Amino acid sequence: MKLVTAAEMRQLEAAAVAAGSSETQLMEEAGLAVAQESWMLLGTLEGRRILVLAGPGNNGGDGLVAARHLYDWGAEVAVYLPAGHRDEARLDELRARDVPLLMAGDDPDGSQLRARLEAADLVIDALLGIGQRLPLDPAGPIGRALAALAAVRAASYQPPKVVAVDLPTGLDGDSGAVDPLLVVPDMTVTFGLPKVGMYQAPGSDAVGRVQVIDIGIPKEAADAVPLELITSRWVRQALPRRPADANKGTFGRVLVVGGSRPYRGAPALAARGAYRAGAGLVTIATVEELVSSLAAAIPEATWLPLPAGPEGTLAAQAAVALRSHWSAARAAILGPGLALTDDTRALTWAALPDTADCPGGVVIDADALNALAAMDDAPARLHPRAILTPHPGEMARLLRTTIPDVQRDRLAAARNAAERFRCTVVLKGAHSVVASPGGRAALSPFANPLLATAGSGDVLAGIIAGYLAQGAEPFTAACLGVYLHAAVAEAAQPDYGRAGLLAGDIADRLPRVVRDLTQS
Repeated sequence: MKLVTAAEMRQLEAAAVAAGSSETQLMEEAGLAVAQESWMLLGTLEGRRILVLAGPGNNGGDGLVAARHLYDWGAEVAVYLPAGHRDEARLDELRARDVPLLMAGDDPDGSQLRARLEAADLVIDALLGIGQRLPLDPAGPIGRALAALAAVRAASYQPPKVVAVDLPTGLDGDSGAVDPLLVVPDMTVTFGLPKVGMYQAPGSDAVGRVQVIDIGIPKEAADAVPLELITSRWVRQALPRRPADANKGTFGRVLVVGGSRPYRGAPALAARGAYRAGAGLVTIATVEELVSSLAAAIPEATWLPLPAGPEGTLAAQAAVALRSHWSAARAAILGPGLALTDDTRALTWAALPDTADCPGGVVIDADALNALAAMDDAPARLHPRAILTPHPGEMARLLRTTIPDVQRDRLAAARNAAERFRCTVVLKGAHSVVASPGGRAALSPFANPLLATAGSGDVLAGIIAGYLAQGAEPFTAACLGVYLHAAVAEAAQPDYGRAGLLAGDIADRLPRVVRDLTQS
């Protein structure tokens, strides 16, 4: 499913007008849809009292159209106008029906608004749409209207339901930023395509149930949008096929390079993720002294013991020993558990060009990313099929910025990194972002605190590499890994709640989640 920014949505609306629709027709279709969804939410309109909060722009116009339909269908409707409205024709349609129009200027103390809110069964938030800018002014008429709505909902035993038109007022449709005045609706009726901010934290918790309404956007224009939400349907279609006559070689070998005395379990977790994703063989290249202690944890793996440096990490000269092994694997992971030392920096710098011998691609994770961030020639040393998997702190180092800057616009950060390093990038976190050079990107639909556990990222790196080994393209492998890694946490939530899932559990539960997904 495609997602759009505010600017892209305006372009799509312009394309619809160019294809023969009119702005009036688009507004009529949007308002009709809001009215229909409101009816379904209430179940019946007879005797139901509905208050429409209508802002001064097109969003408010949608609300006025909804108010007209709901009145005609039998509801008791009133409209509150915090700042008037420029569409006198639609206001006249409501006046002709004797629909009460309450102007903010005629209600200076807000008592009439509060009385309407307290009596309402449903409030339609049509104050501001995709053009809104945060922060909202708490002293302005829109801010006061939202504060009144919030107060009534908090104080009522049976608070009114809320339907937001296109976006809840107080939500940045691009970044997902949320204003303190936002009132979380029961449902958001959004038009054309869902907006990016609905699927980025904290906005994803501020939209209620999302209903997407077709308002006549041309299909070819919508198909050209470069951002999509990863869905279960897409995953079912993208999963590698598993022929009955396959052998372990069919599904590829993954080479995992990592581990150190402080972080000895990380490469084993990555290997476990790769195996559970379906890789046929996994070889772990790690510090020689760790092999005996790790072998029992993952007996299915084969081992490439390598020399250690003085700090217990892989020695820089291990890059030479690895040189002949990259081509023996179809996919690789560089980084889990390496620990950031001078040896790690030298090993990463030397090994990166050699990863080009690995035909499927290489996942760069953990301290290999931190070593990469310090290299002035990093883009030139990367395999074009590389996948970088930073968390926000690692992304900040890669882009030489701050974590708040990364988190302020995660989509832009991921796209910037993909362009800079000329490869696929996964920005981990709530609603992980996958981006590739050229602007293509995808968002995970999930934000789940169960994934915030040590080793979770190592398992994700392994899952992605497992799909690379089975022949998936880097962007596809990254999207599969991101979606399924989080889908495990979603499936585990009834058993675990919001804490306690271990990284190894994520790997071990993956096959059941894939089975259930493909059989649904």
